[in-house]
Amino acid sequence: MVKHGNPNGWKIALFLAPVLILFGAFFLYPLVFTAWTSLMKWRGIGSMSFAWFQNYAKLLSDDTFRLSIRNNVIWALALGFIQVPLAAVVAMILAREPRGWRLLRTLYYLPNVISTVALAMVWVAMYSPQYGAVNGILKAFGVPARNWLGDPSTALAAIIGESVLYIGYFMIIVLAGVMNIPVELYEAARIDGANVLQEERFITVPMLRGTLVTSVTLAMAYGMRHFEASFLMTGGGPAYATSTMGIALFLKMDALRYGEASAAGMILILLGTLVMVLVRRALGRGSEGGTA
Repeated sequence: MVKHGNPNGWKIALFLAPVLILFGAFFLYPLVFTAWTSLMKWRGIGSMSFAWFQNYAKLLSDDTFRLSIRNNVIWALALGFIQVPLAAVVAMILAREPRGWRLLRTLYYLPNVISTVALAMVWVAMYSPQYGAVNGILKAFGVPARNWLGDPSTALAAIIGESVLYIGYFMIIVLAGVMNIPVELYEAARIDGANVLQEERFITVPMLRGTLVTSVTLAMAYGMRHFEASFLMTGGGPAYATSTMGIALFLKMDALRYGEASAAGMILILLGTLVMVLVRRALGRGSEGGTA
């Protein structure tokens, strides 16, 4: 029997074409071009010359760039294992609909719709050694004021500290997952005498495993590509203490060292992908049964 092709094949191709064109133009082509230029010595204008892997060797032998990689890993760990758990705890509390929970839900999410630049400027003022609110509160408890963003030993922690407080995005994701858990499970647990903590431990957390793994993966992916807050608040200083791979890439481009900038971009992509794969493998076992 002769098998004919799918008569609707051209229709399928027609519907896929816009997506494939956008994917090729805005992802595949830039990725291939970045990989190609990472092997070149190029100032962004003029001709290119092959440098092969010299750009990578130069970056990986640079103490400043290695510090940037370390800082990105710290960002990924902080967002994945501090911000997401905080968001999950708040979401579980709000899911029980305490008084004013709708207002609290809105307030927690509000920073996510405010400009990153505006938030950064607010925190620069709050960390000010002269008039900042943070030092003002600490002085009330007898703690001497310090230049949080100007001290290499505290600058990175100060920026991460303000960022992990913005839990609204992951709170909404987890809250949606909690709302999808059948109420009958909690009712059966209460009949068996379970208290609130037991309900959360034995019902909510296991049922949310897939959602939590996804949230941690997304948070750590953002941490590996972090740029905005550090650049706006410290510019990567002091003494490169808050520099990230994104900031290093920007500075290379600003100095017209596009070959090294492309190499930095490829290292960022490869390390970010590696972190996501490792997180999914380490945390994703057994998550198929949870909500995602």
